[in-house]
Amino acid sequence: MSKKEKLFLKLLAGNSDANFDFDDLVNILARLGFKERNTGGSHRIFSLPEIEGIINLQKTKDGKAKSYQVKQVRAFLVNHKLIGDDDQV
Repeated sequence: MSKKEKLFLKLLAGNSDANFDFDDLVNILARLGFKERNTGGSHRIFSLPEIEGIINLQKTKDGKAKSYQVKQVRAFLVNHKLIGDDDQV
């Protein structure tokens, strides 16, 4: 199983939201085609041109993603059918 597959499965499982590496979450969004908007601050904003809405991320001091933001990313991706429980990643 590739690292990409493991990351997608880790996100979908939801078992380690509080221990999800921020860079891994950004990597998932980049692989799905999300574009990052330059904010000039600590927040990182991601969007897809064909989908209304944004994903707003900010990492913790230890380099992890905030758990509520991991949940929001998972919900956004599943709701917009970008990933799902039955997907082949």
